[in-house]
Amino acid sequence: MNTTLQDLSETKRALLAKRLQQAQAKKTETVSIARRPPGDTLPLSFAQQRLWFLSQWEPASPTYNIPVGLRLTGTLNVTALRQALNEIVRRHEVLRTIYVATDGDPLQYPHPDPILSLEVIALDQAPPAQRDAEVRSLAEQEAQTIFQLERDLPIRARLLQVTETEHWLLLTLHHIAADGWSMGVLLKELATLYAAYSAGQPSPLPELPIQYADFAYWQRAWLSGGVMEKQLDYWRRQLT
Repeated sequence: MNTTLQDLSETKRALLAKRLQQAQAKKTETVSIARRPPGDTLPLSFAQQRLWFLSQWEPASPTYNIPVGLRLTGTLNVTALRQALNEIVRRHEVLRTIYVATDGDPLQYPHPDPILSLEVIALDQAPPAQRDAEVRSLAEQEAQTIFQLERDLPIRARLLQVTETEHWLLLTLHHIAADGWSMGVLLKELATLYAAYSAGQPSPLPELPIQYADFAYWQRAWLSGGVMEKQLDYWRRQLT
């Protein structure tokens, strides 16, 4: 029995090694994404186009809002926080982009120098017993407020001042510009920038080599002609 199991195990290892060699031989050549040519119209990525279509289908739905509430304790430098948020919007072109349809086809239009407003709402005058309810109500209201993608930045920020040493930062993004993974990037950058600006230092973050619109431009060019047909043929076979 032991010999049989050992032989079977060796056979499986041999088959696995063969499959790995075959996969390595068929490995798709990696392609680097370059900056898009200046002045060209900017298409949406396929994922963005899907979300744009859904926003047109249900314009009053907040389904694709991504709300985040951050409780901030201690002394808050509101000026540094506002500066950090605006630097994030400047760095990430997708956060300062609107989406306008021309002849039925949506295109991206990044704002060159937008300002993200940070509305500060003081709740410290309300009775202490009511403040938590006010925070929950305002957070729910913010999460349910829809984006007008043809004119609004896909990011909003409101700051709720509960006491001198307690604040809630409400951030809301549209899924056309962010997802769960990228929210982690945003919050990490926010902490880094806030610490730098609070200390009177410049941003320590390097400039981004490419923007999301560069990926969308590359994706549309790459998935054209033969490559697109090859991908579609593969999935037709799988679904069959």
